[in-house]
Amino acid sequence: MNAPTDMSMKTEEVLRVELEVFRRQHRDLDEAIAALQEKGTADQLTIKRLKKQKLRLKDRIAFIEDQLTPDIIA
Repeated sequence: MNAPTDMSMKTEEVLRVELEVFRRQHRDLDEAIAALQEKGTADQLTIKRLKKQKLRLKDRIAFIEDQLTPDIIA
């Protein structure tokens, strides 16, 4: 049986763990991109792919943070 992939089905604890993993991956990608650019010999296509992956992670991080933030009616 497949595990549910719907974010609404995940517990808060699972979301917090995933959030930390995604944040770590985001930082790692940032460091990798900076290192490649610093070298000056980096393949631009590789850098572009890493940046896209970093943006996808950023979107996932924002979505999870939104799920963990309680709705407040002002």
